[in-house]
Amino acid sequence: MQFSIRGQQIEVTDALKDYVDKKLSRLDKYFEAPPTSEGYVTLSVVRGLHTVEVTIPLTGVVLRAEDRSDDMYASIDAVVDKLERQIRKHKTKLNRKIKQEGGLKTLVAGNGAATATQTEVEQDEYEDHYEVVRTKRFAMKPMDVEEAILQMNMVGHNFFVFSNIDTQEVNVVYKRNDGKYGLIERE
Repeated sequence: MQFSIRGQQIEVTDALKDYVDKKLSRLDKYFEAPPTSEGYVTLSVVRGLHTVEVTIPLTGVVLRAEDRSDDMYASIDAVVDKLERQIRKHKTKLNRKIKQEGGLKTLVAGNGAATATQTEVEQDEYEDHYEVVRTKRFAMKPMDVEEAILQMNMVGHNFFVFSNIDTQEVNVVYKRNDGKYGLIERE
């Protein structure tokens, strides 16, 4: 798989590029055919923390991992480990779906989807259980983005779901790691 590597507030040296390529090539074993899309890697240094972000768009799923540490190489290693876990988890879900639908072998073959050996799938089966422990219901009064940010800060959360008065859509505002705010809208 090909990756576009860029740096923010850091020069991406040949040594860093080679290390990223070498580590991310470990993921090739999970693909039957190389994905046709290009992956994206962003390396950055902010306040002494080395951040690595990797995004891999695949058919039907986008894999994304991020890690921060005091060492760029340690962050790269951690991101690759996170991506491997995501791929194995995704493969486990696909295998379950195949078994439930009577063995559809074409679900995975040929489209660049992740593959894993049976032992890896069995090891990760226990990780695939999600339990909802609480459900909240609340009325959403229409408000603008600024009011939603104020509400989010008042309740002390790092995200807030609201009905956008301008678009009549449900949106989410969230606090970013850099201290600024983000807005999630439907396409």
